[in-house]
Amino acid sequence: MRTECRLCGSGGQGIILAGIILAEAAGIYEGKEVAQAQDYGPAARGDSSKTDVVISDEPIDYPKCSRLDVLVALSQRAFDENNRYLKEDGLLIVDSSIVTPGKEEDVNRFPMTEIARDQVSSPMSVNMVALGIIAGVTGMVKLKSLKQSMFGRIPAHTRNANLAALIAGFKIGKGKKGRRSANCLK
Repeated sequence: MRTECRLCGSGGQGIILAGIILAEAAGIYEGKEVAQAQDYGPAARGDSSKTDVVISDEPIDYPKCSRLDVLVALSQRAFDENNRYLKEDGLLIVDSSIVTPGKEEDVNRFPMTEIARDQVSSPMSVNMVALGIIAGVTGMVKLKSLKQSMFGRIPAHTRNANLAALIAGFKIGKGKKGRRSANCLK
């Protein structure tokens, strides 16, 4: 089974790092086939950024995303630019602190920025909240695999905050599975 996932947001939100951690969790710690690509604007902070992660049980013949199974949007601009690539039965996850997707009924809304700021006291950890939510809602990767990958990628002094953010995201994601969460990944 091939799963195409895109995380998108603004530069400075850690989108690229989140994609790398997701890809490593699936590939290195769970033995799946993985391809990861990234794209970001010319500005280091504030401009759009996105990362695509393809996860499969079989060899990947085309490493880019064409029709997304999962779209995670952490900014309004990123949502507006990427929503059209989501499959009709795809899973849409947005940061309800920032993104207003419109009238879509099948939107999984999570206050990711608020969780990072208020529960973890680390607004810079919003990317880890998003990864936890992905794991909780979809089961695409295990929380343990994300932890292992994360610890290999982040500075030691940020481990506690990032781990708390990852776990907070996982708990809220596990508790609120959307209607499409099970269907889009089968």
